[in-house]
Amino acid sequence: MSRYLIVAAVAGEARYVPEDLPVVVTGVGKTAAAVAVSRALAERDTSDLVVLNVGTTGALRDGLSGLFLPSTVINHDVNAEAVRAIGLDPRDELPVEGGDGTVLASGDVFVTDPVVRVRLAERAHLVDMEAYGVVYACQAHGVPVRVVKHVSDSADEAALDWPALVDASAKVLGEWVSENAR
Repeated sequence: MSRYLIVAAVAGEARYVPEDLPVVVTGVGKTAAAVAVSRALAERDTSDLVVLNVGTTGALRDGLSGLFLPSTVINHDVNAEAVRAIGLDPRDELPVEGGDGTVLASGDVFVTDPVVRVRLAERAHLVDMEAYGVVYACQAHGVPVRVVKHVSDSADEAALDWPALVDASAKVLGEWVSENAR
């Protein structure tokens, strides 16, 4: 059995992952990701398992490109302040071991609006739709997780071209997994 479990939102993001590594395709969004990862973890021995969440990401700040290993994922579309105001902890920020210092905002909004991009850039470098759900599920199960994201777009109107951009990111992600998940 492999020590690594590769998790991606869509099959195209994991297209170049080595065939001998198990891959879980979660579907789009935090909820789908959390459910798929929880199910996958419940079905296997996790004593020596490491989850690698690979996928594309939008850059929230100009000049960001390439591969990132975020150190923090935030749930950007929860009303965390209101939840805190009623005395509860929304756990809207989760640490990720082995990261590079970047912050990834995760939410169920596909970001193409420049106003939303600017607002998110105040708290994060990158944006996606699944990493928070993946990290949340892994932490709930006590399984180590790393997030590996490749910038596919600038989280603006150009993000609508994502289907045409995903393959280039998938190649870079596959190379990273080949070099680091052995």
